Amino acid sequence: MSRRRFRPGKFLASVVAILVSLAWVFPVYWMLNSSLLPNAVLTSTTPRFLPFGGSMANFAAVFDQGTFWPALGMSLAITLTTVAFCLLFAFLAALAISRFRFRGRATFVLAVLFIQMLPAEGLFIAQYKLMSSLNLLNSVIGVAILYVAAVVPFTIWMLRGFVAGVPIELEEAAMVDGLSRTQAFFRITFPLLAPGLVASGVYAFLQAWNEFTVALVILQKEEYRTLPLWLRGFVQASANRATDWGQVMAASTLVAVPVIIFFLIVQGRLTSGLVAGAVKG
Repeated sequence: MSRRRFRPGKFLASVVAILVSLAWVFPVYWMLNSSLLPNAVLTSTTPRFLPFGGSMANFAAVFDQGTFWPALGMSLAITLTTVAFCLLFAFLAALAISRFRFRGRATFVLAVLFIQMLPAEGLFIAQYKLMSSLNLLNSVIGVAILYVAAVVPFTIWMLRGFVAGVPIELEEAAMVDGLSRTQAFFRITFPLLAPGLVASGVYAFLQAWNEFTVALVILQKEEYRTLPLWLRGFVQASANRATDWGQVMAASTLVAVPVIIFFLIVQGRLTSGLVAGAVKG
């Protein structure tokens, strides 16, 4: 039985990877640790790296305010609406530019790329006036429309690569076996595109969930705040007194929990989507 040869280069790369991972994870751990400690400990000059003597008091104080659940419902409604319509529009557009040849195809592809270059801040006034004229301020639909418009271009580029990676010969072979074009697409091609849809959905989810500036412009009433706006208001509510960092960290943890749950649900499909095409050939 041969022994594995020690490779210093591989060992060094592993050590560097572990250190980088720890540096990436530490802010998340510090947020969780701080959410369990009282504010007096957090503001002391000696940091406490383990939550000994901690409690759930900060979380209880956040829930006692009664504003978390409405903000969570608003964020979920906007995010899920955005993801659904973004995937629908982007999927159809990706199919069109990958499977068909039509006049203006190259112009459309360049237009999608050009839209990504526009700064979001330059559109705020036009977006506000548009939503105001349509009576969609302080509404889920109004914000979702703007989010879909912002996320769709890049999502088209993502899905275009997945669609192009599925050979059209698979559909043609299924059609030779007696399936219609529609049946061949949904039975053969669509299952192969599921990982790409999940990966694109994760991108759309994160963009809509964490978006702040557009929501700040469109959602002006407190009862229609999303979680990023709620978190900002939570910090501002402490502006007249010493900031309770324990409660701020507890609120930040609550904002991150739905994202973690979402990743746990889709992680299997997401992994296969990110490596799709790596073993083809």
